Amino acid sequence: DMVVQALELSRKPHVVIATPGRLADHLRSSNTFSLKKLKFLVLDEADRLLEQGCADFTADLEVILEAVPTRRQTLLFSATLTDTLKELQSLAANRPFFWEAASEVRTVDGLDQRYLLVPEAVKDAYLVHLIQTFQDEHEDWSIIIFTKTCKDCQVLNMMLRKYNFPSVALHSMMKQRQRFAALAKFKSSIFKILIATDVAARGLDIPTVQVVINHNTPGLPKIYIHRVGRTARAGRKGMAITLVTQYDIHLVHAIEEEIKLKLQEFSVEEQAVLDILTQVNVTRRECEIELEGMDFDEKKEINKRKQMILEGKDPDLEAKRKAELAKIRKKNKQCREKAQQTLQKRKQLQLKRKLQKKMERRNKLPAKEEK
Repeated sequence: DMVVQALELSRKPHVVIATPGRLADHLRSSNTFSLKKLKFLVLDEADRLLEQGCADFTADLEVILEAVPTRRQTLLFSATLTDTLKELQSLAANRPFFWEAASEVRTVDGLDQRYLLVPEAVKDAYLVHLIQTFQDEHEDWSIIIFTKTCKDCQVLNMMLRKYNFPSVALHSMMKQRQRFAALAKFKSSIFKILIATDVAARGLDIPTVQVVINHNTPGLPKIYIHRVGRTARAGRKGMAITLVTQYDIHLVHAIEEEIKLKLQEFSVEEQAVLDILTQVNVTRRECEIELEGMDFDEKKEINKRKQMILEGKDPDLEAKRKAELAKIRKKNKQCREKAQQTLQKRKQLQLKRKLQKKMERRNKLPAKEEK
């Protein structure tokens, strides 16, 4: 609660641990505390905080950096070194101390990294077969399955529950208390399977995870490194299996280049997958229909609106701008298509004229020969 936190901040604590958004909200809305005597500023997951994209922390970090003194020590921690961090190192006014763990391989030795080449349409059947195999062979194993979207995460959780697998979901569409509850159930081994989006790819230290399955091939090698880092922790062994479709080969090559290691193929019984294929596809479709009835997409829109309001934006105005932008893009596309059609017609007309002239020349040749 913001009010409770504001009271705690006014008591001048020695250490404040915060997400950028919440700390920036306190600085914008309250003057009951000050960060002017701050000595150390630590940015954990610095690559994520400083990158610009779908989750852009720039505005919040600007508010925080304005509130802290210029004379301070700043420490940045990251498991992956990005171009932004390299650029910061070269731009620093004084000479920064820089330390990188010397390792040719970006992932630990105890991690067995595999890939499974599967057609896009039968990916879920392979997943169910994998989980069933691990559960039959190692009943006490804990598994994390990473998915691309919140919707995929929710559907897969519903689907696995229908097959009586002890699974729980973790994604950004869930409330904070639901996320804590899901994590607690997984950590305490009440549920052996955690299906999560990349919200769980960083910072989670669950020692008992034996397998990580990537339901989708990560688009960036650093996301892959963070995901598979959830297993084989603190000297333990673990396995990571990535489901690779016909469209993901280039992504696997990029991952292999980054981690300086070739992924080994994981073999499965194809017939066992074919036996459950129809049943899995039907179950998946049933779960998708069930989820549509829960207004899952509507909740997503509500969350988006809330986020915009917190950022000081008018959701209706933003929607109007978006619609206008879409209209302009559509108009531009139509203009381009029209211009291309006109050019094409001109080319065809020029070609037709050339052919006509050629034919006329051929027709004149016999007449000249007669003369």
